[in-house]
Amino acid sequence: MLKYEKIADDLLKAIRKGQYSPGEQLPLEKELCERYQVSRITIKKAMDELVRQGLVTKRRGSGTFVKTLEENYAKRLSLGTSNQFSGFKQTYPGKKVRTKVLRFEIVHPSEKVASKLQMSTKDFVYDIIRVRFLEDLPLVVEYTMMPIQLVPGIRNEILEDSIYQHIEKTLKLNIQSAHRTIRAVRSTELEQTELCIPPEMPILEIEQVAFFSDGHPFEYSISHHRADKSEFSAISIR
Repeated sequence: MLKYEKIADDLLKAIRKGQYSPGEQLPLEKELCERYQVSRITIKKAMDELVRQGLVTKRRGSGTFVKTLEENYAKRLSLGTSNQFSGFKQTYPGKKVRTKVLRFEIVHPSEKVASKLQMSTKDFVYDIIRVRFLEDLPLVVEYTMMPIQLVPGIRNEILEDSIYQHIEKTLKLNIQSAHRTIRAVRSTELEQTELCIPPEMPILEIEQVAFFSDGHPFEYSISHHRADKSEFSAISIR
């Protein structure tokens, strides 16, 4: 990352950890220049990046302040490049989180999946179905496919913990972005059983293609969330 991106990422991590509370002013440009040993232009670019991320606001003549957001909402925001994806477990620190693996196989991808992952149908992918629980309440059924040549070494114990942690901590790969589509759909019999929901309850579907920093897609997934327990928020920046 460039210098200003590293500074922005560092400040975003501090916001996430609660070092700067909602409504609190960030250090002045002069102080940040001294802290990071960079020019005011670099600090200004870092602040502009924070504004673009939607977590801070600039007040003329006063400085830059952390936006007042609901705590759970702020925790779910994407914070910088390397921390954009924390995974289900890291989204709920201090909470009881567990995973039930329903399927873990290696298969050839369908034409649709191969196209999404920019690979051949003759190649191999992990075919994974998991149920994710929060405080023993089933929240989501995840259907995930990943190329085995890009994400080697996945085992059952990793599926029960965190694939993204395996990717970033063990494989040292940088997850950069994802394209998502959100829609309401009908649940299947499997989802009604695993999520403990009635047949008439809709579920929230998130279709995702995730990318490494080099542009390679490494994940195609469809997540089905309980509509009565899920909420997704976004910030629009002009």
